[in-house]
Amino acid sequence: MRLSTGNQEERLAERLRSGDSDAMREFYALYGGHLAKVCARYIADAEDTKDVFQDTLVRIFSRVGDFTYRGSGSLQAWATKVAVNESLKFLRQQKRNELAQLTHDVADESGEDDPSVRDIPPEVFLRMVRELPTGYRTVFNLYVFEEKSHKEIADLLGIKKDTSSSQLSRAKKLLAQKIKEYTNSKQNPR
Repeated sequence: MRLSTGNQEERLAERLRSGDSDAMREFYALYGGHLAKVCARYIADAEDTKDVFQDTLVRIFSRVGDFTYRGSGSLQAWATKVAVNESLKFLRQQKRNELAQLTHDVADESGEDDPSVRDIPPEVFLRMVRELPTGYRTVFNLYVFEEKSHKEIADLLGIKKDTSSSQLSRAKKLLAQKIKEYTNSKQNPR
């Protein structure tokens, strides 16, 4: 199921505001998979991801009155922002957001290009991101997928801008190691 025009998306939002249960099912069919993946990028544990996803849907359906249609794609963008905020809220509540602690040292590799992710299946890359330490994963997601600046990330998470930059750098290095290991295992199967 796919929205073909902004008008259909705007009508769906109006139906959601009126509490139409068919609209909720339609919204879930259209955006549920995307929103679940957003939550999974932030939350490593599968059961916790399901809980956060459910909280996200509840928040969306109860707060859809706050949504303002701004053109085609704005409903998905708003729902994605809700999913990110619910994920961050969960991390803060669980006190698992160890952003200031750099617990995984990654050796600096000079002169090497970053490995390509083109040949890595999306589900494998998602697993790699989910395996990152919480702080690295959170900053990586906010920077790469949500396109936040280090200042915005620092403000959002209550950390220093330099900490955000450092977390991102270390996340990229860990991901590069994981990608190289995956690529090597595919090229040299045992």
